[in-house]
Amino acid sequence: MEINLSFEKMVASLRKAIQTFPDKRTGNNVTYSLEDAALGAFSVFFTQCPSFLVYQKAMEDAKGQSNAQTIFQMKQIPTDNHIRDLMDPVSWELVFPVFDDIFQGLNKSGYLDNFRVFNGDLLFHFDGTQYFSSKKIHCEQCSTKKHKDGSDTYSHSMITPVIAAPGIDKVIAIKPEFILPQDGHEKQDCENAAFKRWMDKYSKEYSGLRVTATADDLYSRQPICEKTLASGFNFIFVCKEDSHKTLYEWLEGLEEGTERHTVITRRWNGRFREIYTYRYANDVPLRDSEDALLVNWLDITVTKEDDGKILYQNSFITKHKIRKNNVENLAICGRSHWKIENENNNTLKTKGYNLEHNFGHGKKNLSCLLATFIILAFLFHTVLEIVDSKYRLIRKHLPRRDTFFDDIRALTKYLCFDNWTHLMDFMMEGLELKLEPG
Repeated sequence: MEINLSFEKMVASLRKAIQTFPDKRTGNNVTYSLEDAALGAFSVFFTQCPSFLVYQKAMEDAKGQSNAQTIFQMKQIPTDNHIRDLMDPVSWELVFPVFDDIFQGLNKSGYLDNFRVFNGDLLFHFDGTQYFSSKKIHCEQCSTKKHKDGSDTYSHSMITPVIAAPGIDKVIAIKPEFILPQDGHEKQDCENAAFKRWMDKYSKEYSGLRVTATADDLYSRQPICEKTLASGFNFIFVCKEDSHKTLYEWLEGLEEGTERHTVITRRWNGRFREIYTYRYANDVPLRDSEDALLVNWLDITVTKEDDGKILYQNSFITKHKIRKNNVENLAICGRSHWKIENENNNTLKTKGYNLEHNFGHGKKNLSCLLATFIILAFLFHTVLEIVDSKYRLIRKHLPRRDTFFDDIRALTKYLCFDNWTHLMDFMMEGLELKLEPG
């Protein structure tokens, strides 16, 4: 079943979501629409151009139209202050249906099949990241850290789950969960609590799929593991010895070859030979209690064959049954968790999306809403590279992200295009690129 995931269709999904945004204004003083304000904010993040709306206003004044209207379907171009004021009351969760539409489109069209691992599961990687910190600027959604000198630090953090798979250089963002003060709770919110909320809110949406969650050692505690299993997910969580003494004491008592097993393989990496040593055991207690969850443990150590130098070492727990013929694949899946940091969080912070930049903090929801728009803009570009052959060919020819966006910014600053497809065609022609037949 082919689902249209074109830029225009994704923008249409966003516009539909915007129609649910509340408008705090009363009376007839409505210069700019909520749709224009929301699309204006999103366009800045999608083009990675903080001055995009300024350029488009100048173009409209000179030419009578601009890319804000033709590409993003805006009617009027609002000022930054209008955008901040109109968007502050809007809950970021009202944007989430766009994430859902894109996920369903990718899944029904078969594009997610490339992300399935050896047993048919999709890997959902979870990790927390901080994207704002200040001693002065704050809003009602900020977390607060009180210091001994009496000062406070205000911050915003969130869990940014993605779908990622070993050997694929893309990650697919799914709905985030923000770490923020919770009604009726005096205790400061934390990453583990946010993960549980995410599971409570959204795991049922993926109940028809096989999903394995990956995360770091912070998650490999019994309440989190039980929540993950109760939500219909399996897990592969990092499990460090210094935070799981009971489990590792139990492992020491197991008999090698019958209860604890070792698999050794050798690989040539092009420069030298590496030795991969896998150890695993099934049904070991996660903690020292009568109700301890039984988990399956695996450890991987990579060393240089010539001198024994350790190149990599990590341990994981899972509820997948571990066998000699799947321990390597399970370790590969566990190791792929690094993608959420390198290919998602770092990209959002350092590759032009400027997640940590304070585009406007607001008093209520603005910071969280703009962060959601940034993640959505990244998702749009990921999807276009997956499904749009012209976009994919241009990115292949311009593999550096900054070069690609430099071109997008320059072209949209000086030329007005009929739509996104017109812009792609113009770049194809200018770069003398042609699609292969079929």
